[in-house]
This record gives sequence, C-alpha cells and structure tokens, in this order.
Amino acid sequence: MSTAVAAKGLEGVVAANSGICWIDGEAGILSYRGIDIHELAVHSTFEETAFLLWNGRLPTHAELEQFTARLSESRVLDDNIIKLLKSFPADATPMEVLRTAVSALSMYDPDEADNQHDANVRKSFRLTSQVAMIVAVYDRLRKGKSIVEPDPSLSHAANFLWMLNGEKPSETATKTLDVALILHADHELNASTFAARVIAATLSDIHSAVTGAIGALKGPLHGGANEAVMRMLFAINDAGADPVEYVREMLAAKKKISGFGHRVYKTEDPRATHLRRMSEQLAKDSGVTRWYDWSRKIELFINSEKRLNANVDFYSASTYTTLGIDVDLFTPIFAVSRIAGWAAHVIEQLDDNRLIRPRADYIGRAYPAPYVSIEDRK
Repeated sequence: MSTAVAAKGLEGVVAANSGICWIDGEAGILSYRGIDIHELAVHSTFEETAFLLWNGRLPTHAELEQFTARLSESRVLDDNIIKLLKSFPADATPMEVLRTAVSALSMYDPDEADNQHDANVRKSFRLTSQVAMIVAVYDRLRKGKSIVEPDPSLSHAANFLWMLNGEKPSETATKTLDVALILHADHELNASTFAARVIAATLSDIHSAVTGAIGALKGPLHGGANEAVMRMLFAINDAGADPVEYVREMLAAKKKISGFGHRVYKTEDPRATHLRRMSEQLAKDSGVTRWYDWSRKIELFINSEKRLNANVDFYSASTYTTLGIDVDLFTPIFAVSRIAGWAAHVIEQLDDNRLIRPRADYIGRAYPAPYVSIEDRK
C-alpha cells in the first residue's frame, strides 16, 4: 500500500479515472468529453451537452429530439412532493428545500431500487427535469404565486424561466441561461461531484448521491460565491460608493472578495469569458448597466492589485440579476445545471464500481497510548 501523504484538501491528488471532463488549469482549458467548452458555449444547447456528458458523444438530430422529448416527459412532480414543498417553514432557504425535496423524490421513483445502467439513465432524465421544477415551483409558492405548468414546446432553459416567472422568456434570456447551464454542467471532481461519487460507490441510489452533492454545493466554499458577489454589488449600490474604492477598503480590512481565483485554473477561468460577454450584452439590452459596469471595474482592479482572475461565479452574479433572478436562487440554479454532470459521474462510477476508501495520515498520540482508569484521570 502506498504511504504517500496527500496534500491538505487532497490538492493535486488523482482520485478516479474518468472520461467525462478534462481540465488543463495552466492553459485555462475546460472540456466535456474532449470538446472545448468554448465550442459548446457557442454552438451547443444544454440538452445536447447533457446527452454528450451521459453518452460520451454528440447526438444526431433524431437522438437530440428524442432526448429533449424525454426531458419534457420527465417534467412531472408527484402531488406529495408539491405538498412537501408547501409544508416547509417560511424561512427555509431554497437550497435546504432542494436538498430535502430531492431526497424525497426517490420514494416516488419507479426505478428507485434499480442500480443498473439503464435505470440510472431513466432516473437521470427525471432528476434533471425535476431539480429545475423544484427550484421554480418553490420560488413561486414562497411568494404566494400559483404554480406554472411546464410547456413541452420550450427548451430546458426556457421552461425554467417560464415556470419561474410565468412569462415566456425572450430569446436573449433563454440563450443566456442556456449557455450558463452549459458552462456549469460539469467540472471534474469538484467537491459536490466527488461527494456524489463517494456515495454512489457504496451502491447507494442516485437520489442519495445527488442529495449529498447538493449538501456539498450548499457550503459557501463550493456554491454561493456568486451570491456573495451580488450582495457586495448591492452593498456598493446602497452605500452610493465608488466600486473600486469600496473593494479597496474591503482589501484593507482583510475581507475576502468573492468571485476571484480558482483552485485549478492558473489563468482565466474559461467559463468566465462567456459570462462576462453575456453580462455585458444583457446590460446593453436591458438598459441596466451598473451591475456589469461595476463588475468590470472591480475585475480590472483586482487583476491589477492581486493578479487574480475572475472565476465562473463573478459574472454569473450580474448575469442572473439582470435576468431578474433572486440572489438566493443562484446556487440552486447551479444545481439545475450541475445535475447533468452529477448524473454522468454517478452513472460512470456505478458502471465500473469500486468502493472509494482512502486512508488518513494519523497525527494523533503515539501508539500504544496507555489506558488510564477513570479513578486516576485528572
């Protein structure tokens, strides 16, 4: 057995073989199944990207139509899930609700006890559609609005916006969210994906794996950075402050500026490239330019002062806000996208499974430590 000690946080450790996602952090490359993320962002759709992640190749026209139809057919929530969503306390956060509701979905899934490949694919269709529905339905319920039924004529991104807002989204809004979903769909062994694979490796079910992944995403060191970015921009607006001076004061006070730097990328996060462009275009189209303008000024300042690049979270904040999405839905929308990657990894793990069981470098008291009777303990 190897006695090599892993770096803190398993940094640099290769923990699995995978054919899903390849990242070159030095060159700023992200690819799904070998296809560059820039190609997918420009030419693909979320549906096509999900097919690619699950099947290892791009679909034909017929296959994409069938895949899209299966996602549409899967946009169904059992009445008991709706009742569950209505039962949550008023102060429940959308991530708490999503985590709990996804766990409950397993009890209403006909393939719940089947861990074979085809069953996991069927469950992946349902989960991909249902995660988006849960986020949209709960947001309307908590605002006292009626539930909007899905429209089979709309794409996955358009359906989410339709069910969330009750209005048919514009082509620009649909395309923007669609690209954002593509960009967030997978990212190799990030914390939530690794959590999902560890759970799946025990031969637990895919709902348990995705519930664990959502729990990991809920942590502010993984998901939530774009929420922090937007709250900072709101604070700048409320204070009537200059964005650069506000951030300069934050740095002087040793406060973290969210949305910059990345554990893997040593150059610009390739996903940020597209989100910056979309944020700028949305600002121009909507006439609300302050969020993009301030973000750009802050980005240039941080890059100059700290030599840090914007990551995927920085411009997704202004992008989602300009789309009219509430800040506490930013991380759930991450899950709406990442479910495609989580499902791909769970399927891959279970297709060639081995229990994930690493070892720890023991740093406690030297063995054998004496046992002291309770009478003699001080």
